[in-house]
Amino acid sequence: MSLKAKLEAIIYAAETPITLDHMVQLLNQSAIAEGATDDEVKSRVRVLLEELIDDYAAADRGIEIRQIAGGYRMSTKPEHHDVVRDFAKSLKPPIRLSLPALETLAVIAYKQPVTVPEISEIRGVDSSGVIATLLDRKLITTAGRKAVIGRPILYKSTKEFLLRFGLKDVGELPSMEEFEKLVAESFQNELLPLSDNGADDASAVVSDPQIESDAAVVEADGETVSAEPHAAGENDPAA
Repeated sequence: MSLKAKLEAIIYAAETPITLDHMVQLLNQSAIAEGATDDEVKSRVRVLLEELIDDYAAADRGIEIRQIAGGYRMSTKPEHHDVVRDFAKSLKPPIRLSLPALETLAVIAYKQPVTVPEISEIRGVDSSGVIATLLDRKLITTAGRKAVIGRPILYKSTKEFLLRFGLKDVGELPSMEEFEKLVAESFQNELLPLSDNGADDASAVVSDPQIESDAAVVEADGETVSAEPHAAGENDPAA
């Protein structure tokens, strides 16, 4: 098997985005056997990775290799999101995230690190109730305590957040105004209006940005982000 084929297999099988250094580490032994030095291996892997990315970028390929959360991962192309989303929805009911939780997550993503009182001030309602949900989903984590009276806990987004939204880093987030507009449109599309008093409503839900299956599509922040295949052997007819 060629080194390029091995690299392709590793990226496909990785359950989380795999870094260049990790790929080099995995391929280094076979390359050394061919007389290559460590630096030569890394340079070669980088070149082969770029070739693979170009190969999958072809119009007749439904899969692409994307850089996500500091690593590389295969995913379905955004232009195929409609058919992939319909397929994913046909597999099982989607898990949902309440609008208050999504709003809170947005504030944390844009203002991090941030405390619960600061989040509540921005949203205009108490946000402490949804923090536990976001922590449980591993979309946020603690980031120490703020050096003020009471030393409230600070919160920030996680690598899991980047994975679920298909982002390289938080710098890829759209503007807050664009995000708020998209949340409103998404909420309207679900035909679930906000409560009249604007308070947190647990019955008001929008699609959770959590990937639901091998072919799930995430719609977040105005970008259609397609889901990544799982490792070979998991629901893989070829396995």
